[in-house]
Formats: sequence, structure tokens, C-alpha cells
Amino acid sequence: MPVSQFLLRGLSIVLIDLLLAGDNALVIAMAVRGLPRKQRRWGIICGAALAVVLRVALTAVAARLLTLPFLKLAGGLLVLWIAYKVMVDVCEEPDAAPNAHRLVEAIWYITAADLTMSVDNILAIAGASGGHFGLIVFGLGLSIPFVVFSSNLLSKLMDRFPVLVYLGVAILAKVAADMVLTDPFIESRLHPSEVVHYIVMAAFIAGVLIFGTQAARAPRAHRAGRPAPRVLR
Repeated sequence: MPVSQFLLRGLSIVLIDLLLAGDNALVIAMAVRGLPRKQRRWGIICGAALAVVLRVALTAVAARLLTLPFLKLAGGLLVLWIAYKVMVDVCEEPDAAPNAHRLVEAIWYITAADLTMSVDNILAIAGASGGHFGLIVFGLGLSIPFVVFSSNLLSKLMDRFPVLVYLGVAILAKVAADMVLTDPFIESRLHPSEVVHYIVMAAFIAGVLIFGTQAARAPRAHRAGRPAPRVLR
């Protein structure tokens, strides 16, 4: 491959990474939002790095993955679950204590959601690389700093402006609806129209906001209804 063509393909891959990093960065930022700040960095780095390693391994079968029924459906439901969990965390009292279980859970969410959301990204990078494996690895590896930087920035903005969390939850619910309705099984069986897309999207957003808020309020109401502990003297 001529040097000029190699450089042009490399530049194309950089632009693709920049354009397609947004949704993935948002999912990661939301998944780690409930963690203490020190654990967030590790959650973002480990989750993004593991997802990229798996992306490289799956590059050869990326086109086939897009046609598999239920893959995008499962990914969409996972993203919807992440949005719900974030909504519950937002409405609950913050827990400042480090929790290793929550860190592992966040890394798993990041890896699974990133993979199911990134099959089309993998195809775009594979196409721009012209099949050059080195460029594919470069493109997928370059997505790590882009996603890590974007995720850190988003999580800090959400700490400073909590209203952004609600916007992020709504965007995740929209992404989940898009993934569910574009799953090959759903498209081939139900042929959802544009109107159905809007209805499902609105239902996902409203459901996450309402049920997430209610789920967080229930434990607080239960605690408020408990009698105060008796003090022994």
C-alpha cells in the first residue's frame, strides 16, 4: 500500500473514531457515575480497554454479527437497564464508600454495551483501513483515549450539572429503542414504522425516568416509616 494512501486511510480512521465515540462515551460515563471518583477512572480505562481487545478479535466476523437476530435486541435492553440503574442511583443518597462489586459490575456493563453498540463502528474502521490489519488495530486502539477522555469529561460535567444526568438517561433510552427496533428479528417480523419508533422511544424514556425514580423512592419511604431505634441505658 502506497504511503500516501496509508496516511489517508489512517486520517479517515481518526475521523471515524471522533465521530462515533459519542454514544459509547455516554454509556461508559453513565455506567461509572455511581462509583467513587477514584474508581471511575479504573472503571472507564478497564472497560474501554477490554472492549477494544474484544473488538479486534471480532473484526473478522463483524459483518456477520450485524445479521444475527437478538444481538442488538439484547444490547438495547442492556443499555436500557444501564439507564434505569443510573436513574435509581441519581435519586438515591450517594454512597461514598468504595465498592469492588460495583466496579466489576460497571466494567461488565461497559464491555457488553460497548460491544453490541460498536459492531457498525468496527465495520466502518475495517472498511476505511482497506483490510490492513495494522490500521484496524490502530483505529480500534485509538478509540480508547477518545472514549476515556470523553467519558471523564462527561462524568465531571454531570457532577457539576446534575440535570445533565437526566438528559443522558433520556439519550440512553433513545439509543436502546433504536437498537431494539433495528434488530434483524424485530425488523423482519414486525417491520416497525417511523411512528412506532417514536412511540417506543417515548415509552422507553418515560419508563426509565418514572420507574427509576419510583424504585429509588421506595427504600427511602420504607426507611422513613421505620420506628427510631431504642437507646438502651
